[in-house]
Amino acid sequence: MCQCRSVLDLLANKWTALIIDALEVRTHRFGELRQRLKGISRKMLTQTLRALEADGLVNRKVYPEVPLRVEYSLTDLGRSAAIPLRQLKAWSRDNADEIARSRQAYDDSGSSGSHDGVITA
Repeated sequence: MCQCRSVLDLLANKWTALIIDALEVRTHRFGELRQRLKGISRKMLTQTLRALEADGLVNRKVYPEVPLRVEYSLTDLGRSAAIPLRQLKAWSRDNADEIARSRQAYDDSGSSGSHDGVITA
């Protein structure tokens, strides 16, 4: 498998893109990220942050305080990953209406059923 495949899989993850988007604005604590990312479970946030940290996109800083304070921020590599994600976000925003119209037309045409492996133009 191409080395880039695992990176693309990580970046294509819904939560990864949202976490990078949040951390591009500023450093966040775990609880702040959970509040900002409505619907993410504690487990999914933990797994995604660990994967981003392992790949060098996120820095995790632990402060030896009581209670323990942990902050997450983007590394330089993470900031560079934010650039294409920001472009994809802009493209999505710019084309959302056209995509919605296409989906509706597809659904209205009855094409959403089984095609038996046949693609028609």
